[in-house]
Amino acid sequence: MEYIFLIIVLIFSIIIHEIAHGSVAYYLGDPTAKYAGRLTLNPLKHLDPIGSVIVPIFLIIMSKVTGGGIIFGWAKPVPINPYNFKDQKYGSMKVALAGPASNLIIALFFGLILRFFPGLATFPGLIVMFSYIVYINILLAIFNLLPVPPLDGSHILFALLPPSARNIKIFLQQFGLFILLFIIFFVFQYVIFIINWIFTLITGFSLF
Repeated sequence: MEYIFLIIVLIFSIIIHEIAHGSVAYYLGDPTAKYAGRLTLNPLKHLDPIGSVIVPIFLIIMSKVTGGGIIFGWAKPVPINPYNFKDQKYGSMKVALAGPASNLIIALFFGLILRFFPGLATFPGLIVMFSYIVYINILLAIFNLLPVPPLDGSHILFALLPPSARNIKIFLQQFGLFILLFIIFFVFQYVIFIINWIFTLITGFSLF
């Protein structure tokens, strides 16, 4: 049951992440996601069989076997046409920020309930469930903020880079996948410290 709950939390957190992208794009003048039927909580509109099901299940099982590791996944990207944005300079950055921001809002909502409602101590199962929701959403937010293509952080970085830094953008676009794999396998253990610190900051206790 724990595995199933983790998968459900991860899937809906990813879906909300994608809806946030599409909603901000729509607010900025791009109706592409709306016309594609992607501004909905219906999982069937968002699920990627590999990224939303197979990879998360595999990583969750591996984390239980090894006692640690990263758990992540992805949904089908929301279609967006940045040429429709009313804000051509920072529109892409705003859309990119919306996804991680939605995950942080979810983490704050459930995390502050854990922090300020001590009566939940009488429901240990609920504390565990809320803790997983907080942790998974912090992880999704921080992971997606890494400034490496194709993650959201790369769109934020590219919007802030001056024209003179064009070579950096080209380099990251060419080698982003390799850099991301390197981070996942060799660096993410240090990023986990940041995730754990944010979790403790929000909830007032440590999960691990």
